[in-house]
Amino acid sequence: MILPLIMTVFGSLCYFGSECDPADVYDLLYDEALYNCPNAGSENIDLNILDILVKVEKEYDIPCSLRGMLLAAACYESGYNPGALGDRSFSKRNKPLAVGILQLWPWWTKAKYGYNVDRRNPEQSARAWMSHIASRLPKVKKSCRFKDKERLWVAAWVHAIRKPKKGGRCYEKPNHLKLLKKWHKSIKKNCNIIGC
Repeated sequence: MILPLIMTVFGSLCYFGSECDPADVYDLLYDEALYNCPNAGSENIDLNILDILVKVEKEYDIPCSLRGMLLAAACYESGYNPGALGDRSFSKRNKPLAVGILQLWPWWTKAKYGYNVDRRNPEQSARAWMSHIASRLPKVKKSCRFKDKERLWVAAWVHAIRKPKKGGRCYEKPNHLKLLKKWHKSIKKNCNIIGC
């Protein structure tokens, strides 16, 4: 049940501020990912995949306000389904170009230009996806000139998952972010209900 967990977690912590404890925030986001993923029923979700996504994301110094970005992306893209196929409309032969929990395109499987991943492997996909976003941070910092860590990560996120565009994508937001913010808002609301 989520309410006792929220009480324990928020008894002595901030919400999604700069000083939050990553482990506690992920406990709450785990429940959101499991029960509030519009693209999957909780009974169909492999809990091991959620564990992998949380483990991989914790390896990066993500701003607290963006914690759960990998969970939200996987929910949005595939409903946590490692066998998901998509983006047929971009193919001349109507074959799916996107594969796996993060709907990675074929270039991700290449060693030279991609990350040499098996797109059906959730951990490999998650590691490549996070690594690709993190690799965009220096370029985004230089081109977008953001000092705020959250804005830098959001811009890097967009630059990593969308086709390059002249002038960059500094002020765009990924579709996954809307779902993530909804989860954060739900956690905060539940916390306020019980007087954290």
